[in-house]
Amino acid sequence: MLSATGQHQRLTVIPAARARRVLALLLCSTSAAGAQHVHGDTTTSLRPTAAWGAYAIGVVTSVRPGIGGRDLMEGYLTQPTLMAHAALPSGWLRVDGMFSLEGLTLERGELGTGMFGEGYVDRRHPHTYLHELIATAEGAYGAVRASLSAGKGFAPFGTDDPMSRPFVKYPTNHHYAQILERALVAMALRRSGFGFEAGIFNGDEPIAPSDGPELSRLGDSWAARVSAFPFEGAELQVSHARVESPELETGGGLDQRKWSASARFDRLRGGTRRYALVEWARTEDLEHGVRAFRFGSALAEAAHSAAAWTAGVRLERTTRPEEERSANPFRSQRPHHDFNILGITRFTIATATVGRPVVLRRGSVLHSFIEVARVSAEQVVDASAFVPRDFYGSHRIWNLTAGVRVQAGRVHT
Repeated sequence: MLSATGQHQRLTVIPAARARRVLALLLCSTSAAGAQHVHGDTTTSLRPTAAWGAYAIGVVTSVRPGIGGRDLMEGYLTQPTLMAHAALPSGWLRVDGMFSLEGLTLERGELGTGMFGEGYVDRRHPHTYLHELIATAEGAYGAVRASLSAGKGFAPFGTDDPMSRPFVKYPTNHHYAQILERALVAMALRRSGFGFEAGIFNGDEPIAPSDGPELSRLGDSWAARVSAFPFEGAELQVSHARVESPELETGGGLDQRKWSASARFDRLRGGTRRYALVEWARTEDLEHGVRAFRFGSALAEAAHSAAAWTAGVRLERTTRPEEERSANPFRSQRPHHDFNILGITRFTIATATVGRPVVLRRGSVLHSFIEVARVSAEQVVDASAFVPRDFYGSHRIWNLTAGVRVQAGRVHT
């Protein structure tokens, strides 16, 4: 046992042999990635192109206090991911795949105060093994570019996948600001700095890493997004979604109406990346069309990356439903046996990160980092049956995460 500030601190790690096997699989899969051609390489425009990539993050996370006044410390391999890209000549048809191995390394979830979703509380759930597999056909019709996509992935709603952003820890609003891992059909149009996207998908969320979309529900939910690109690197978006019974696979649960608006700047020049995002998101739970609950989030983050160092800050203010937990205090009942909640907690989280990347052979990158987050948890309703101070041992909590990201080949950015 380790101790800190007079409290017992437990260190939990995934089995070392399993972590080594997963990491070896990721690295071996990209051993020839440096010899692959990526999209946009005009020297091979007459031939099909393909590329592979992989990354994983080894982390240790400390939370003080974690639960009941006790400090917690855990170590694991998070976000172990394989990526694949392929395109026909001229890029009119492409396929993008993302395969997550978190079901092997994050069965208990990734520790993070405020996180929730898919039956996990104060932990981020592992993603499904087939995280994304999308085929896209696109072309130009005069001044308009159009595309049609089908497969499994992100609905056209909200902001970017947090995996592509500068922080390792996901924001609490992950399930408010994105709709992921759905079977979908979507179309997109873009002309003169404006874009429009719309798609249909299945409403049900996955409940386990091996779970797949309920295809019989394909089309019961929809989302649409309008975007503007006023200058290089800038994007404004507003989106809306109607999601039917996300927490009950068979339907009949609470439905969701979701809104999102954001402004983003992301520009890479001369090896320096400047990034900023401001977003607002709101989700309403409805029973037979009548609003039962409303949850909201506001987030701002910025980062600066150069050859030697990266640094970023994030401020988030998000409300979370408090559901009855199982014997495991980090899990809630799925599916819910009723539509009640114990209360609503508002999390105000300030996060800072700093890291240093090192380029290895064949373009692989080793990126060490430290993230520190100060979490404030407050009940929104005085009559709430869930009192954050009593549950955690304080309404002010510190999260410290340190680790190394290993990246090889071509990955989503």
